[in-house]
Amino acid sequence: MTTLPDPFTYLDGKTRVASNAEWYQCRQPEILQFLQQYQYGFYPDHSAETVTATRTSNTVTIKVAAGGKTASFTASIILPTGASKAAPVPVVIAIGGIDNNAYLKIGIAVVTFDYTAVSPDSNGKTGAFWALYNGRDIGTLLAWGWGFHRVLDGLILTAPEIDSTKVGVTGCSRLGKAALAAGLFDTRITLTMPMSSGVQGLGPYRYTTLSGQGENLENSKAGAGWWTDSVISTFLNQATKLPYDAHTIAAAIAPRALIIDQGVGDAYTNSEGTAIVVFPAAQLVYKWLGIASQIGMAIRSGAHCDNAGYTNVAPFVARILKGTPTTRNYTDLSPWTAMTSAYPWSTNIPASV
Repeated sequence: MTTLPDPFTYLDGKTRVASNAEWYQCRQPEILQFLQQYQYGFYPDHSAETVTATRTSNTVTIKVAAGGKTASFTASIILPTGASKAAPVPVVIAIGGIDNNAYLKIGIAVVTFDYTAVSPDSNGKTGAFWALYNGRDIGTLLAWGWGFHRVLDGLILTAPEIDSTKVGVTGCSRLGKAALAAGLFDTRITLTMPMSSGVQGLGPYRYTTLSGQGENLENSKAGAGWWTDSVISTFLNQATKLPYDAHTIAAAIAPRALIIDQGVGDAYTNSEGTAIVVFPAAQLVYKWLGIASQIGMAIRSGAHCDNAGYTNVAPFVARILKGTPTTRNYTDLSPWTAMTSAYPWSTNIPASV
């Protein structure tokens, strides 16, 4: 019977995490290591990079130097009313289409950048990331994630109106997968907001046919093999042998916040699988760590990448980034019910010490 891998068991298949502290000190680093090995590629050494930035009006130009090479790209700042150096505001960094007003009206800045200037959505090795790291076995999801991180560097250097300790990252579909990668590999990110992200995001590798078109590793790699590294291709037609699933990726973000958006009418990603398999399994880890309020599932009626998703998650975003209370229940899986048979290890969770 197919079930989700136990997130509390190490890669040796025998040893289990014994405490909350051990999760953070040992298991979480192991997860981040094998996610780079199997899925994303290895993140470049940021300590070997030099980042500078300049700002003209609301355009920030970010320049990165590494290994004797240089690259640059730009980001655009949209500030809400009242933002100033004396009163800095939280920020959501986004790629792709976004409903800016969903956040501006609640006092959160929106910063966008052209992801294609970082890396094209193709096998082409152009753009700022590849100007520095061409030749490495790295997927474009991680390259775009690197772009989010360098934008944050640029904001810290040039935008005193933005509170760089309160940062959300978001995108939808393949760009939701990229936002997830960004949240995984930079602890400065307060809140990760993947929208309609699907397989290689927060869609399950197992249980792929619960809803939508049946998105799986095989058709994802066939359609856009460049999103992830080459190693994951060794698991084609045997994804059940992966030592992780999307719930493991979600859990690795803890203790930082995660809000997952999916539409019931999404014909492309497995919204039901994300809602009833991935979210409740990851939620168990967050609960065990004593931070249950840091993870949420936002289900809406709309279709793939419906801009209503940004309003759908806004109360959660406001609570995390601004401390604004909300009565919205972000653990409600309606119209579905959690599929507990997918994670039988839930009855054998380590003691929380």
